Amino acid sequence: MKERNVWKLNGFVGVLAMLALLAAGAYLLVAEMIIPAVILLVLALVPVSGFTVVQPNQGMIVNFFGRYSGTIRDSGFWITIPFTERKKISLRVRNFNSVKLKVNDVDGNPIEIASVVVFRVVDTAKAMFEVDNYQTFVEIQSETGLRHVASKYPYDSYNGEAYSLRANTEEIAEELTHELERRLQVAGVEVLESRLTHLAYSTEIASAMLQRQQASAIISAREKIVEGAVSMVQMAISRLQAEGVVELDEERKAAMINNLLVAVVSDRSAQPVINSGSIY
Repeated sequence: MKERNVWKLNGFVGVLAMLALLAAGAYLLVAEMIIPAVILLVLALVPVSGFTVVQPNQGMIVNFFGRYSGTIRDSGFWITIPFTERKKISLRVRNFNSVKLKVNDVDGNPIEIASVVVFRVVDTAKAMFEVDNYQTFVEIQSETGLRHVASKYPYDSYNGEAYSLRANTEEIAEELTHELERRLQVAGVEVLESRLTHLAYSTEIASAMLQRQQASAIISAREKIVEGAVSMVQMAISRLQAEGVVELDEERKAAMINNLLVAVVSDRSAQPVINSGSIY
């Protein structure tokens, strides 16, 4: 089923036509032309059932004896097919906040995740007739799509080579939007945006994963410190030799490297010791 336009006419034009028929019927009634007068009066009352008012950002679905006739999307006062059933459906932008879901990521770690989905109805016929209740359908399919996307990625990528739920929020949100668009297309719903609103490890593993993150951060920091310290030592020895400040043999180089590395790499302030004699 697909949305289509239904016949409609400006409601004020319909009112004028109805008044003209009533006036003509009354005139014939006064002229004692009973049958034509009754016909005109009945015809004047028929359009009354076709008058309808459509609010901005609202669709009016028109059914004629159980058959879908079309939709009125233009706001205003209209006259449409008489003796029809009309149902309103909102075309406004809405959002849905999912509850916190407990899902296993691709590594099997239990996590808590939630999202917000911004959507609107773009096909009133599908939203009304293809699903039982499109709002409930959006809620259930949004949670199902969120579970599916969350189970494809790890919570965190410690080597930084793969996508993760924590580090790649923009990419995850884009994939979630595409996933929901595919699922909600049958209900005539367009997904404008979807975002993660909550992401955390489950309580039973939160403390262990926090220790793992801290250890990983310490290791990464130490790697940077050691890399910088080695560069500083190389630069110091090269400049001393290039400027001829002092002649360093292998033993003196080893001692200098040891002292510089201890001073730079140590997490505490180094205590200087002045050596007034020879190292030999």
